[in-house]
Amino acid sequence: MFGNYLIGLREGLEASLVVCILIAYLVKTDRKDKLPPVWLGVGAAVVLSMAFGAVLQFGSSQLTFEAQEALGGSLSIISVGLVTWMVFWMRRTARHLKTELHGKLDAALAMGTTALVVTAFLAVGREGLETSLFIWTAVQATGDGWNPLIGAALGLLTSVVLGWLFYRGALKINLAKFFTWTGAMLVVVAAGVLAYGVHDLQEAGWLPGLHSTAFDISSTIPKDSWYGTLLKGVFNFQPDPTVLQLVVWLAYLVPTLAVFFNVLGGGKSTPKPAQPVTAEPAA
Repeated sequence: MFGNYLIGLREGLEASLVVCILIAYLVKTDRKDKLPPVWLGVGAAVVLSMAFGAVLQFGSSQLTFEAQEALGGSLSIISVGLVTWMVFWMRRTARHLKTELHGKLDAALAMGTTALVVTAFLAVGREGLETSLFIWTAVQATGDGWNPLIGAALGLLTSVVLGWLFYRGALKINLAKFFTWTGAMLVVVAAGVLAYGVHDLQEAGWLPGLHSTAFDISSTIPKDSWYGTLLKGVFNFQPDPTVLQLVVWLAYLVPTLAVFFNVLGGGKSTPKPAQPVTAEPAA
């Protein structure tokens, strides 16, 4: 549940920050009459994201076992790619997120209502589609009934509350630090999802080595034990991975974290500490 809570919190907070920055900017510049188009775009993005998740869930259930495994494995790999890109992108742009959104909003206001709706839709829709895809693949990986969905829902709910506090000026968030540590944790979660996707493709017959086990510690960490379930839910841990799963897991996790923290270090130069970022509180 924790892994999916983290996904919901991280992705949901990104969308919440985008919405509250857009709304606060319109309120502070005395353009409250432009709020309905923004909310329309946000609502459309939420509906699209939910519909996308429903299509993934109910559409895949109609497929054969091999087709389900192939679809799940392929989407797992795609979602890991998207989340990895998002982690690096958000970490680099966190300091300038408010300025960038203000510029896009000014351009949309100059173009008219439709452009305003599209801007809000695209700003939130990208996060929503990424969230739906990654949560779906993480839920498939854990196979723990409703618990992963409950965790993701609690994460999204928490992000909405934090977004509201951010908007009201009651909460100051150092975005650089927040996205640094949640990004690193998401990379670990993504590594588990990637390994799960590889196993799915092996079961579908797309990749070899299904019966070539790297190690088996099921007797020490049983899959149905509370700690086995916890490790699987948080890290997608598997006590009996295949050789290919282990190789892919290491090949992704080690260099990705190394590059991530090297990027954070900014090379030879030492970056100035990031200042806490807040939206202007509503009047």
